[in-house]
Amino acid sequence: MTGIAAGAAELDATLNRFVTQNGRPGAAAGVVHGDELAWAAGAGFADLGARLTSDPGTLYRIASITKTFTGTAVMQLRDAGRLDLDDPAVKYLPELRGAVSPFAAIEAVTIRRMLSHESGLATEPPGTDWSVPVYQGDPQLTLARPGDIVLMLPPNVQHKYSDLGYQLLGEIVTRVSGIPYPQYVRDRILDPLGMSATGFEPLGRPLLSRRAAGYSRRPFSDELDLEPSFPPVWAEGGLWSCVQDLARWISFQLRAYAADTYTSPAADSPVLAAASRREMHKPRYLADDDWTSAWGISWCADRQDEVSWIQHSGGLPGFTTSVCFDPRQQVGAIVLHNGTSFTAEMARELAVTAGRLAGSAPSAVVTPAPAPAEFRPLLGLYARTGLGGGVLSLEWRSGQLAFGIPEIPSWQLVLEPTGDPGVFIAGPGSDFSGENVIFRRDDDGRVISVLLVQGTYLRLDHGRS
Repeated sequence: MTGIAAGAAELDATLNRFVTQNGRPGAAAGVVHGDELAWAAGAGFADLGARLTSDPGTLYRIASITKTFTGTAVMQLRDAGRLDLDDPAVKYLPELRGAVSPFAAIEAVTIRRMLSHESGLATEPPGTDWSVPVYQGDPQLTLARPGDIVLMLPPNVQHKYSDLGYQLLGEIVTRVSGIPYPQYVRDRILDPLGMSATGFEPLGRPLLSRRAAGYSRRPFSDELDLEPSFPPVWAEGGLWSCVQDLARWISFQLRAYAADTYTSPAADSPVLAAASRREMHKPRYLADDDWTSAWGISWCADRQDEVSWIQHSGGLPGFTTSVCFDPRQQVGAIVLHNGTSFTAEMARELAVTAGRLAGSAPSAVVTPAPAPAEFRPLLGLYARTGLGGGVLSLEWRSGQLAFGIPEIPSWQLVLEPTGDPGVFIAGPGSDFSGENVIFRRDDDGRVISVLLVQGTYLRLDHGRS
C-alpha cells in the first residue's frame, strides 16, 4: 500500500489520542483526497447510555458548518439572477426598516456583508442564552420584533461573526425562491450531491437511530452531562450530518479546482458553478493583525506553514465539528464529536498528515487534455511595440488558456472564454481581471494581434494548428 491508505494506522492513532486526551465520549473523522474518502474511522462512544460506538456513519450536529450550505443557496440564487450580493437585505426583508441602526442607514447591511460576517449585526438573535439554552431560531419571529434587531458596529469595519445574519439569509432564500429554506437545501443541494444522511430536524425515522448524543463536562470534574434537546435552528446551524456525507461536500469544493471546470461548462456541477465555489473560498478581508486568518463567502481560511486551509467549524451544546481542505494538495479532513473541545486543530492535523501521505505516493500518469480546436490558432508568441516592448506567450497548460512571460515563469494570465470566439475575459488574480482580451484576424482568418487591456501585441508566429 502507498499514500493515505498506508497511513491508516497513524491516522487511527491520532483520532484515538484526541478522544482520550479530551476525555470525550467519542468522535468520527475522515480524510478526503480528491473525490475519495481515503480514510475514515470512529473512536469512543456516540451514546454512552446505549453503548453505541462512533463510526463514520454516525450523525452529529454540524452546527455552523451549515452556514456553508446557506451561502451556497444564496450563490445559486445570485447565479440565477434572482438577487445580487450587493443588494441591501431590507430589499427582501422590509421588516428591517424597524431595526436599530445607529451607525449607518439599514441599506448598508448587504447580503454580501452578511455572508462574510462584516454586516455589524448582533452575534445572536434577540433573547439568546446558551446556558439554558434559549435560542430563537425562527426568522419570522425574529423579524416580527424588528426593534430588537440591532446593528452593533458600522458595516464593513471589522469581522463580527453573526448567527443572526445567517438566520436572516435563510429567510431571504425562502422569500426569493418561494421554497421553505430546509426544503430548498434538500432539493437543490443535498439530494443532487447524494447527501442522503444530512438534514434538518425533524429527521426521518431511518436517521434517528444513527444520531450521537451530545455531552458536556461538569465544571471541575471529568464527569459528563447529557445535553438537553436544543431549540429548533435552521440556516445558521441546524444540519445533522456524518463523515461520509461531509466527504462528498469537501470533494464538491475540491472539484471546483479541476482543470476542465475552468474551460468547459459541461464539466461543471449543476449545483453551483466551479467559479462561484472558488469565489466563496477566496478571501475578502483579513480577520487578524498577523495576516494569517481571512474570511471569504461563508468560508474562512487560516494560513499555516505556507498552506491556506479553507475551513469552517461549528459548535452547539454537546457537539463540536470542523472541516478543512487545501485545493492545491486536493486534501481535506472532517472531525465530528459529541463534546466541546477544539476540533479545528485536530482537523488540520489530520489534513496535514493526509497531504504528506498523499505526496509520498507515486504520482499517477495523467494524459494532458489537448487544446480545444478553437483555441489552437491563437497559441504562440505576441510582442508589444513601444512603452518598453515585451513578449507574451499564449499557451494551453493544465487545461487552461493562459498568457505567460517567458522571463517570469511565475506570471500567468488565464483567459476565460465568452460567447464570442475572438473575445476572452482576463481571469482572477491579476490587475487585468475582468478586462476584455480581443484577438484580431486578417482577411484570411489568421490571428495577427491581440488587444490586451490597453495595448496591442502583434503575432510573431502562427503556432501549430
